[in-house]
Amino acid sequence: MLELSINEPDLLSKIAHALSSKVRISILDLLSKDNLNIHQLSETLQIPVSTAASHVKVLEEAMLIQTELRPASRGAMKVCTRNYDDIHILLNILDKKGDQLSETYEVEMPIGQYVDFQVAPTCGMANQEKFIIPDDAPVYFYNPERMGAQLIWTRKGFLEYKFPFVLKADAKIKEIQFSLEICSEAPNYDHNWPSDITVWVNGVDVGTWTSPGDYGDRPGKLNPKYWAESTSTQYGTMKTWKITNENTMLDDFQLTSKNLSDINIVENEHISFRIGIKEDAVHKGGMNIFGREFGDYAQDIKMKVIYE
Repeated sequence: MLELSINEPDLLSKIAHALSSKVRISILDLLSKDNLNIHQLSETLQIPVSTAASHVKVLEEAMLIQTELRPASRGAMKVCTRNYDDIHILLNILDKKGDQLSETYEVEMPIGQYVDFQVAPTCGMANQEKFIIPDDAPVYFYNPERMGAQLIWTRKGFLEYKFPFVLKADAKIKEIQFSLEICSEAPNYDHNWPSDITVWVNGVDVGTWTSPGDYGDRPGKLNPKYWAESTSTQYGTMKTWKITNENTMLDDFQLTSKNLSDINIVENEHISFRIGIKEDAVHKGGMNIFGREFGDYAQDIKMKVIYE
């Protein structure tokens, strides 16, 4: 579910604009049934290909859909996938007494500020200017330059972060979210390279997502020139693990039955977030983690706590 509020006017305006067209609404409806390329959308809606492409661009910029280039009989085709099934917009953030219904506590963690790691070749990291780690050498993951990393990759292991956790003593936590841009790690890139990526919160396995592949058919929107011209990983997918009092969701779908009581966050002054590949994973396809200056999304690893 995409959650919006009156406190996010820029994002709310962008989403509203994307939904203000009957054609774009029709595109979202079609994508609820199947992934389609732009030519298929054009034919189904009986509009020019250029018009279909223009509408797709608006929906993509609003993050309502995502696109990727796939091989076709003549060159490549842009395939569209819908990101959300539901949109919740909170226009009134006060209850009848004028009290705040809920508050949020957010921390965005730079991807290079991990506190523990286990990696194996192919592994490395880069920033806006250069490769930080040469020759697939795990020992360089101790390099102080890692603090400025904007892309980190490994074929095995994990990265672990500790988020500060400071809330009012009487706060009632409703949900905790962790979101980041991520994909698999293949030689160069490969859109068909599944990887089982698991998240642990305070040491508790809250669920595994199977990344379909490692994306590199186009430059990431934020990538520096030297990287955009390479044949390496270029962008990922934004994924959000949501832990509630009932279960853990991955984006809009239930992932596991693990809930807030299982991860024991109230008694800690920090929250441990680990992401990686299990030793017994079926698909050991590695992972790429993107910082706010690489890939498609200007975001590091974000923790968001919703509480009353």
